[in-house]
Amino acid sequence: MQISVSSTLTVYHDGQFWVGLAEHVEDGRYGVARIVFGAEPSDEEILRFVASEWEKLSFFGDKATETSKPAKNPKRRAREAAKALKRPAVSTKAQQALAAQREAMKRESAQARSQRRADEAETRFEQRKLKRKQKHRGH
Repeated sequence: MQISVSSTLTVYHDGQFWVGLAEHVEDGRYGVARIVFGAEPSDEEILRFVASEWEKLSFFGDKATETSKPAKNPKRRAREAAKALKRPAVSTKAQQALAAQREAMKRESAQARSQRRADEAETRFEQRKLKRKQKHRGH
């Protein structure tokens, strides 16, 4: 059994911070993680990050992707590599995965907020009920 693994780290400036976009394809599963570096990282800092922190990243996505075998022709591979370099720094697939991650986090926080509000309302109701009971007891 052969498992195919491919990882890419793209570092770009998003207008405010330097951000790293880590894309990982393992056995046909695609995942993405976003790392905020802050100040412009040097090559040594990036290498240190990849060496020490890469395995700690949690890649979001886990969607199956169609894998294509690279063409055997070296000229074709060179053209494809040049075309990949001309493309924008952030891939559409990575943007979609990050958007899906944000939506999932938004849904989770909305559910937690709704549950917290329901619990608070229940607590207030119980307090009012207890207060009414104590008022009637005094007579």
